[in-house]
Order: sequence, then C-alpha cells, then structure tokens
Amino acid sequence: MAEMTVNDTNKDLPNDSPHRARTSSLFGWIKVMKKNRKAQVGFIIFVGFILVGILAPVIARYSPTATNFPPLEPPNAQHWFGTTGLGQDVYAQFVWGTRSSLIVGFGASAISTLFAVVIGMYPAYWGGYLDRVMATFTNVFIVIPGLPLMIVAAAYVHDSSTLTMMVIIGLTGWAGRARVLRAQILTLRNREFVWAARLTGASDRRILVHEILPNMLSLFMASLMYGILGAILAEAGLEFLGLGNLTGVSWGSMLYWANNGGALLNGAWWWLLPGGLGIAMFGTSLALMNFALDEVTNPRLRQMSTLSRDRIVRAWHALRGESFQ
Repeated sequence: MAEMTVNDTNKDLPNDSPHRARTSSLFGWIKVMKKNRKAQVGFIIFVGFILVGILAPVIARYSPTATNFPPLEPPNAQHWFGTTGLGQDVYAQFVWGTRSSLIVGFGASAISTLFAVVIGMYPAYWGGYLDRVMATFTNVFIVIPGLPLMIVAAAYVHDSSTLTMMVIIGLTGWAGRARVLRAQILTLRNREFVWAARLTGASDRRILVHEILPNMLSLFMASLMYGILGAILAEAGLEFLGLGNLTGVSWGSMLYWANNGGALLNGAWWWLLPGGLGIAMFGTSLALMNFALDEVTNPRLRQMSTLSRDRIVRAWHALRGESFQ
C-alpha cells in the first residue's frame, strides 16, 4: 500500500472536520483581516484604545482628580481637552477613564462568557433533564429586563467599586449568549466528526475542546466583542444614573459630572464630548472588526466582496477605455 502524505490526508478531510474549522475560524479571520480595510481601521482604533489604557500613567499630563486649574477653560495648549467646572483636566480624565472603562468591559465580558459557557454549552452537549432545567433558567433571565436588574443589584449592594460593577454587569448579561451557544451546540453535537470521535473512544472533554470548540471560535469572538461593548455601555449607563463609582474616573462618570455640572448650559461642549466620543469610537472599532468576522463565518460575503471589487475595477477600466481581463 502506498504511503499517504500529510497533504493527501488533508485533502480527504470532510468539509465539517475540526481541522478545517480551525483554519477557517482563526487563520481565516486573520487572512480576511489583512484584506478588509474596514476591519483594519477598526483594529487600529481598538489597539489605540488599549495602548491609551495601558500607558495612562505615562501619557496623562496631570492627575484626573486635581482641581487646581481654572474652571471651564476651552481646549488650549496646556489643557488639550479643556477643563471641567471644578478645574479638572478633561484629557487626564479621558485617559484614565479609558483604562477604567476597558477594565470593566473586558472583565464583565469574561464573567458573562464563562457563565454562558457553563450554563448554555455544557448542559446542551449532555442533554436530558439538566439541559431542560438550564434552558428554563436561561429563558427566565432573558425575560427580565437587563438594565432594571442591574439598577436593583447596584442599589442593593451599596458598593460601587470597579470590581463590584464588573461582577454585577457580568452576572446580569450572560443569558442571551448562553442561549446562542446552546443552539450552536445542539446543531454540532450530532455532526459526523463528533460521532467519529466518539467511536474512537474520545472522552467528552476531548470532544468539546478539540472537536466542537474549534467550530465555535468565530461565535466566541463575536460574543466577546459585543460583550465588551455591552459591558462598557452598561457601566456608563449606571454611572450616568449615579449608581456607579462616582469618586473614580471613567467614561460614564465623565458624562455624569458633565451633565450635573451643566456643561451644555454653560457651552462647555469639551467637557461632555470626550466621554461619549470614546464610547462611540470604541464601539465603532468592534463593529468594523466584525466585518472580517462575518466574512469568515459567511462565505457568501467573501464572494460578494470579491465581486464588488471586480466590478469596481471593470468600471474603472471601462471609463479609461481599456480592456479588463
């Protein structure tokens, strides 16, 4: 019998094999990211915010809580984003607020994703009574409005630290993602490659980690991205309502103090704009990166983008009177 090479083996793999899933999910996302201009712009903005949060002690010129500056100064050479009604530097608040908001966003998204995996994914794989109980529990949480639940939890705890906000937002934002993960597991657990792994004697843990999870990588990435954005919006909403850590500095606290200080009435647009603009720009970066993720998970979008580029090139050559092969 002729010896089979690695390339021959890869050619014979079925289309739904975990090997192809890993390639299309991880390396495919990176490959599409390099070609998609929107995703590149989103990635640059995303990395920029990460660097601002990490380098906050270096790039912030003043302390965000110092009040020894003239109040309500417009942007100038000394105070790039102006000052607040209390004489605080808005640029320093924005830089340190970026760090606080991103910490809450990433931490709360990690907590909610962990709960979504434990409650939505694992019971769905095993099925039976446990899956029905957890599905009912998830549906109950979905019915409860998220913002009122967070308001009640934040008011009851009487602790507005960053860690507390992170836990509250994470524990109240897992239900929707758990339902999505459960639906995906129900479609994957009876696929051919999963049954093949069971027939070879693979354990449930190995099947979940090595067979099913690679096929859900893109779904996890999308869940994490929008979980981060949802957590940042939730934190900003709670702090805007006065239920967050108002002694600290974040994008939400900046909006709270700007609103209470009458920034719009005094014409101090520079006091109100940075906090809201930071949230909008960070959300835009995640939305732009999601274009590349959509092309990985939906091959039709890759074909449509290729056809669109070909049509543009053909139209350009037609305007110049040239032929296009």
